[in-house]
Amino acid sequence: MKKIVATLLSGAFALSSTAAMAGGPVVVVEEGQPEVVAESPRSGWIVPVVVGLVVLCAIACGNDDEEVPE
Repeated sequence: MKKIVATLLSGAFALSSTAAMAGGPVVVVEEGQPEVVAESPRSGWIVPVVVGLVVLCAIACGNDDEEVPE
């Protein structure tokens, strides 16, 4: 009786140990961060053009004050 129990017990351990080792190791691969590229604004030329027009207007208008004769 002891030989049968020992055989059944060792067989149960053998079958359960293979189920515990099933699947193999889990390998986790980290993905890289996505590259974010900022686009240049489409209205980037408006401010320099407006400032340039204001400067040209200031130069063209000049000083229109007439001198008062004494």
